[in-house]
Amino acid sequence: MSRRDIIRALAGLAGASLAAPVLAACGGEDNPASTAAPTATSQAGTGSGGSAATATSAAATPASTPAGTPAGAPATGTVGGSLTVYSGRSEQLIQAIVDQFAAASGVEVKVRYGDTAEMAAAILEEGQSSPADIFFAQDAGALGAVAREGLLAELPADVLDLVEARFRSPDGLWVGISGRARAVVYNTERLSESDIPPSILDFTDPVWKDRLGWAPTNASFQAAVTAIRVLRGDDVARAWLEGIRDNGARVFENNNAIVSAVIDGEIDAGFVNHYYLMRQLAEAGGDLPARNYIYRNGDPGALVNVAGAGILTTAKNQEQAIAFIRYMLSPEAQTYFAEETHEYPLVAGVPTDPNLVPLSEIQTPDIDLSDLADLEATLEMLRDVGLL
Repeated sequence: MSRRDIIRALAGLAGASLAAPVLAACGGEDNPASTAAPTATSQAGTGSGGSAATATSAAATPASTPAGTPAGAPATGTVGGSLTVYSGRSEQLIQAIVDQFAAASGVEVKVRYGDTAEMAAAILEEGQSSPADIFFAQDAGALGAVAREGLLAELPADVLDLVEARFRSPDGLWVGISGRARAVVYNTERLSESDIPPSILDFTDPVWKDRLGWAPTNASFQAAVTAIRVLRGDDVARAWLEGIRDNGARVFENNNAIVSAVIDGEIDAGFVNHYYLMRQLAEAGGDLPARNYIYRNGDPGALVNVAGAGILTTAKNQEQAIAFIRYMLSPEAQTYFAEETHEYPLVAGVPTDPNLVPLSEIQTPDIDLSDLADLEATLEMLRDVGLL
């Protein structure tokens, strides 16, 4: 596929998600909600469809240097200069931690926010003239699409080594910042863990008829279908989609609606990312009749996708860009993602929510997450089987 075709595909995905949130490939609802309020002054309307925010050390609350900061992480005021980030993660989600980086490093950070597909398409279209230093994506597939066009630079080995190999580019072109596990959320008054079949592919069994929920328009679901295509082939993926459809799975607009339907007993189980239930549990402040089942056996259902970052080959602020990524992998930032967004921290030694299956116990499928870039073929398959 030519770069023009890739741009057209990404732009189409972004345009669709902007025009209709239900078609949110590479973006949209998959930004897990954060309880942290943005602290920077924001300016809307820079660029097509995006928004921008600037964080400076003067505007943000200074952050203390965290204990155990990885070697090379910025100390307060030691870097300076400026940095431009194209972010597919929402302002609500990451602006607070960007502010903390700005305060700790003295770097003025300009962030252009938008859908991940929209930001990837912008980088590809801008090419050598892009003002972006960093692409911060919520989906590894979008990073893979940009990397394949030769627009991401190899990261330092000591930065890459902070994260397990399965959560970073095999070529060292991007690194995961936080993890998001696929899960089967189920009603504990109707099911127990032992009722969940050994493979996500087994939910096509008629025993699950009229008991399931899914969100075919959701970006994380589409990435999961892409993973099935990559791991097992298009025929298996199509048969799975048709099987779940024929089992009468209820279609929901998003993951939150699926989790709520499980809690309310409207359905027995649904396919989601893990943090939607974690957020509802936190908001409820008590127990709810639902749990996540996370596959641990290398099954396609055991996919753990990442939000990650890469540095553009055209970056004019390399030192600041590297400092930014180091900070996002610092204990302070990793704890932020664990506690505020309920995602998995990817750096060893940072505690994971005790209610989650530790990453060390999850055998993720053997897949290069960069290969999740082929969303257009997944969307075509979803259309073919009548789900879009």
